[in-house]
This record gives sequence, C-alpha cells and structure tokens, in this order.
Amino acid sequence: MTDSFVYALVALLVIFDPPGTAVLFAAMTPNDTAGERRQQAVRACLIAFLVLAGFGLGGEVLLRTLGIGLGAMRIAGGILLFLTAADMVTARGALRQTGAEREAAIRTEEDISVFPLAIPLIAGPGAMTTMVLLRSAAGNDPWQLAAIQAALVVAIGVTFLGLLTAQWLARLLGETGSNVIGRVLGVLLAALAAQITLDGVHQSLGLPVTGTP
Repeated sequence: MTDSFVYALVALLVIFDPPGTAVLFAAMTPNDTAGERRQQAVRACLIAFLVLAGFGLGGEVLLRTLGIGLGAMRIAGGILLFLTAADMVTARGALRQTGAEREAAIRTEEDISVFPLAIPLIAGPGAMTTMVLLRSAAGNDPWQLAAIQAALVVAIGVTFLGLLTAQWLARLLGETGSNVIGRVLGVLLAALAAQITLDGVHQSLGLPVTGTP
C-alpha cells in the first residue's frame, strides 16, 4: 500500500508541476484580488479532483467497455506521458497550454478556474491517463485503490497550496526558476513514461512486468 501511495503521489506531482502551474496561475490573474484568486483555485482543484477521481475509479470499467487491454493502455499512456514530458522540457505547449491561450487568459477578466486551470493544466491528458493506469494496475485490491485516491488528494492539496501562494512563488522563482523546475520534472516524467511503455510491451508479450506497480 505504501509503495502504491508513494509511486502514485510522485507520478501525479511530476505531472501537475505545482510550482510551474502556480506561476502560470499568477500570470493569468494579474488583476484579480486575493479573494478572487482563492475562489478560482478552490474551484479548479475541486473540478480537477472530481475528473481525475472519476478516471481513477472507473478506469478499469472503461478499459473493459472499450475492449482495451492493460498492455495496450500502458503503451499508449506511456507515449502520451512522453509527449507531455517533451512538452515540459521544450516548453512548446503541445499538450499543456498554448502561448495564444495563455495570452488570451491574461487579457480576459473571465473566470479561468475550469479552463485552462482545471483542464488541461491540472487534469490534463497525462494525469487522466496516469489515473487509468494506476487503477488498472491496482486491480481489486481495496488498499491499493485507497492509496491511489489518497495520493490524488495529497497531490491536489499540494497544487492548491501552490495556487494560494502563486504570487509569492512567481516573485521567488521568476520565469527562469519556473522553467528550470518544469524541465527537471519533464525529464523525470520522460523516464517514467519510458518505464510504463516498456511494461506495456512486456505485458503484451506475456513477459513479467517488473517496473511500475
């Protein structure tokens, strides 16, 4: 249970990238009051949690309904996570937020809690895929399922704290610091994606899976 919790927590934190997301949040809400930013952070984290928890609880059923094997899901998920990691390292914005979307969000006075904050910055395709993979790997073990959901709660909580301190983090890290953290996390995520893909290939070939839980 502990191993599942730690693995899920690290994977989710790497994907969420709380410092980077906080800096983006600060950039997107330059004219909002502290109360408005707090409300948007609460809504965004709640929406992201509900979406990801749904994927975590219904992932196995979804796979069975679509006739998708776990090996295929691991391979596809690993490739998708690798694209997310490449995006984080190169800052091209392929799967997270595009430059045009970011500029539009900065200019607008509308609530950004749903888009782009909750989706896709927090509950993006990489996070959704990870929750499905974690749920599938846990099987019917109630303790592992509880560990995964607990890890999600903690990861969302850390992200929420990052959003609450977004203005302070933005001043502390600056654009350079945020870029460095995002790229380091991107490299770690790329390694995780490669391991998930290898596990999927092994499982598809009937070989023992010794990597991700």
